[in-house]
Amino acid sequence: MQDIQIAQAADIWPIAKIAQKAGIPEEVLSPYGRYIAKVDPLAYADKAPKAKLVLVTAITPTPAGEGKTTVSIALADGLMRTGRKAMLALREPSLGPVFGMKGGATGGGYAQVLPMENINLHFTGDLHAITAANNLLAAMVDNHIQQGNQLGIDPRKIMIRRCMDVNDRQLRSIVSGLGGTANGMPREDGFDITAASQIMATFCMAADLTDLHDRLSRIVVARTYDNKLVTCADIGAAGAMCALLRDAMMPNLVQTIDHTPCLMHGGPFANIAHGCNSVIATTLAMKMADYVVTEAGFGADLGAEKFIDIKCRATGLWPDCVVLVATIRALKHHGGVLKDDLNKENVDALAIGMDNLKRHIRNVREVWGIQPVVAVNRFASDTQAEIDALMAAMAQMGVPCALTEGWARGGAGATELAELVAQACNSGQAPSRQYTYEADASLQEKVEAVAQRVYGADGVTWAGKTLQMLKELTDEGYGSMPVCIAKTQYSFSDEAKLINAPQGFAVTIRDIRLSAGAGFVVAFAGDIIAMPGLPRRPAALNVSVSPQGVISGLM
Repeated sequence: MQDIQIAQAADIWPIAKIAQKAGIPEEVLSPYGRYIAKVDPLAYADKAPKAKLVLVTAITPTPAGEGKTTVSIALADGLMRTGRKAMLALREPSLGPVFGMKGGATGGGYAQVLPMENINLHFTGDLHAITAANNLLAAMVDNHIQQGNQLGIDPRKIMIRRCMDVNDRQLRSIVSGLGGTANGMPREDGFDITAASQIMATFCMAADLTDLHDRLSRIVVARTYDNKLVTCADIGAAGAMCALLRDAMMPNLVQTIDHTPCLMHGGPFANIAHGCNSVIATTLAMKMADYVVTEAGFGADLGAEKFIDIKCRATGLWPDCVVLVATIRALKHHGGVLKDDLNKENVDALAIGMDNLKRHIRNVREVWGIQPVVAVNRFASDTQAEIDALMAAMAQMGVPCALTEGWARGGAGATELAELVAQACNSGQAPSRQYTYEADASLQEKVEAVAQRVYGADGVTWAGKTLQMLKELTDEGYGSMPVCIAKTQYSFSDEAKLINAPQGFAVTIRDIRLSAGAGFVVAFAGDIIAMPGLPRRPAALNVSVSPQGVISGLM
């Protein structure tokens, strides 16, 4: 059966029953139908996080698929099956990937979060609220200019872009304000996808509504004719934006097929933004459970690095265990095997492709000081010889490794992984809290540290005026911020075709953006863009709904 068919056939519990299982009182819930509810985090304001935090990340993504979310869900279910109180803290899907190429973000097979269709579509409207807040700010900036421009905003230096939650390359670069003076001032403009917007990143980094208001107020929206910064506070939009985001700030409670509670909240992309679910959801889950499984987007060079250097640095959180998800198919792809040949046994290519996994292991161990656990997401095409070769390599490195069959068996297929994770979390060794760079390093040094220590680059090439832009931001008081490198997810480098574990390359930084609300500086590497386009055959072509209202084709 397809994922959506498995989800639709599953025994889904009323959300009140899931809340009871998680120990959440009914009066704390705001139900969205029978199977979804928002949870008021204020009810837990006086409680401290107590759970072991498990970060699930992965090798460098390939067209073969890795199944990071599927493994995350199966692991939480596996922890519950082995007698441990677990909870998931995951990101919300964006409609861009849902209708584009990647698909949804609810897992797969028998390791899914339910109700799958609702979550992958409008869910509780959080992303729509973020879109509205973003576009309100953009509209108020343009209106300020139209109504006399008391602040002296230079229309050529507006930094806030409108956003929408679908892929649309036509809107990347546009001219707006045409049609005469009544329609505004003509200028070059463009849209980002909501998941890449500064409001999304700010939303996910905010600890509560007060913090959200402060962060929104700090967002830099433009520069004046004399190059002074103009903030959201100057425009006066923060209050209204907070009002739009009030309900969205409450995490969403849903369930897995195995009825494990899951808080799903926020969804920045890791190839553009910081790729983690909201701070509120993670900390709330850690107050409710003994083990919290969360994930960071794409490979560990992106999601895990940003989780540690941005989210952990800002919150004081730290993972007790890092799970690296790999598939034999993906490793063979890194070893040079074409997608159509991945079902054929090829131990030699697997051995070559394992260099990618080994570099991620090295980063987790040596850069961040955490002992990883490897989860091998099993496919039917994996041969025993290939499995033996991978397991032997991990044993030689001293890395705990487990085969997982979450897609086929749900939590029952991840109990071995659950035991390894529990052992890692309770090893008795206090986390060393090693970051990629020191907080007092310069912005340039921070980017170079990530490129060299995590990516394995020889150095960084600074294109155009990027170094000048970093100096300008430093002079304006933003030099102490962490950096968020926007880079292709398909390679350690900034070139998607350089797969496996490339060497002898430089990372080119072509643009700098300030995300003052989220609290970091974004460095764009290569040709990464903040508004994706649809592929030749978008996933939307497969989606439909029957006369009875049954949705089909979602992935």
